[in-house]
Amino acid sequence: MPELSSADHGTSPPRVRFPRQYNAAWDLIQRNLQAGRGGKTAYIDDHGSYTFGDLAERVNRFGNVLGGMGLAAEDRVLLCLLDTIDFPTAFLGSIQAGIVPIAANTLLTTADYDFMLGDSRARALIVSEALWPTFAPIVAKHKTLRHVIVSGSDGKGNPCLGDLMKGVSPNFEPAPTTCDDFCFWLYSSGSTGTPKGTVHLHSHLIQTAELYGRAILGIQESDVVFSAAKLFFAYGLGNGLTFPLAVGATTVLMGERPTPQAVFQRIRQHQPTIFYGVPTLYGALLASPDMLKRADVPRLRVCTSAGEALPADIGRRWTELLGIEILDGIGSTEMLHIFLSNRAGEVRYGTTGKPVPGYEVRLIGEDGNPVSPGQIGELQINGPSSAAMYWNNREKSRHTFMGDWTRSGDKYIESADGYFQYCGRSDDMLKVSGIYVSPFEVEGALMSHEAILEAAVVAHADTDELIKPKAYVVLKAGIQPSEALSDALKQHVKEKLAPYKYPRWVEFVTELPKTATGKIQRFKLR
Repeated sequence: MPELSSADHGTSPPRVRFPRQYNAAWDLIQRNLQAGRGGKTAYIDDHGSYTFGDLAERVNRFGNVLGGMGLAAEDRVLLCLLDTIDFPTAFLGSIQAGIVPIAANTLLTTADYDFMLGDSRARALIVSEALWPTFAPIVAKHKTLRHVIVSGSDGKGNPCLGDLMKGVSPNFEPAPTTCDDFCFWLYSSGSTGTPKGTVHLHSHLIQTAELYGRAILGIQESDVVFSAAKLFFAYGLGNGLTFPLAVGATTVLMGERPTPQAVFQRIRQHQPTIFYGVPTLYGALLASPDMLKRADVPRLRVCTSAGEALPADIGRRWTELLGIEILDGIGSTEMLHIFLSNRAGEVRYGTTGKPVPGYEVRLIGEDGNPVSPGQIGELQINGPSSAAMYWNNREKSRHTFMGDWTRSGDKYIESADGYFQYCGRSDDMLKVSGIYVSPFEVEGALMSHEAILEAAVVAHADTDELIKPKAYVVLKAGIQPSEALSDALKQHVKEKLAPYKYPRWVEFVTELPKTATGKIQRFKLR
């Protein structure tokens, strides 16, 4: 079992020490059985509840299913699964067998999955029945894909996962993996273009559980957690799998999309103590007529946000209504989970907080040197959960993974007292009259107007080919776009920020282009 150690020297960050022989799935399962939690509820999904003992047996059976199909250590399997008990079953069952699962976004297109199957050369596909039609046109063309397993009651001509697991042994011996073996992949969400296969090691899951889950959230065995962010998302994987399994907490899973109605239903029914969301969802929840009251969530103690920076106005309104802070943080597919976060009792809305224990960050200017507090720089991270590489992408691997440091592609400012303020993606930054303007800062000012539901700001050239901010705005229900409203929004930003930052154009739209994980795709707007 890994151990959290203090530093060899008092000022060094904490770190998790691993034995050389280590299997991440075996650790996450066995630590609960050895602690006597075999009969405790591990997961509740839309179909039932499952104890830690049930989960252990399912994971073992799935490993035997893969072995019976001839899959061997280091083979890859693509998982495109809704959030049900079958996700942790297949994800952990693969890892325990030394096979590498690739957790795929469930909201993509046939063309996206075609790319992933070809890029990864996956030997098997595990897919939810509802998602099979998206894969049906392409599976036959991939010669490396030998097996398709369907999670559901109708395999559409393929074997069903439940049937396969009934016919195999519930006992399994874990593969003799090491802490540095390839463990699983996640494809980046594509907020800046083509997804990249991001390769993580066996040691990475527990690093995030110890350094963020325990140190920042204070997650413990008595917690009930509910993540609206799905398990295929790096953020959701920690929220709903790694963190609760690391301490023996109970997890609520939701297969459907996280609409306000669906989220409110699970919160009221299961009374989670920890809720994980994303900024877009928090905004939608606050705008809903069914918004929660404190009396509806007496057990809720922690809320978190990631995926994109949280507008200060949304955080403040949530806290005013519920009396609970949102711990806004930033993570990435490359770093696996949050490495910069606000802390309970020290939340400063409009910032992303301070580095998570065990992680170092620095801001680098265009000249390659660190910038001073108050100046904009690119955020780089040094931490133990950084991915090994991008699969089959040497150029981008070398650009992103620079020895101990990983480039985030995000621009930040550090305050004199150590809080980090998000300024946008490196390729989203605007230079207006030679001065950097953060699109996120302008978006935050727009979001504080009562008419606005969502906003995105990008660079746009005027008639003289000079760059100025342009805003794309989604209005709240019942509010109509008009020239007068456009002028009012421009004036509103001028009153909030330095006048040169106001959007010269306001375009009203019905929705903003986003990744399936809720990040605004500003490159499409550009």
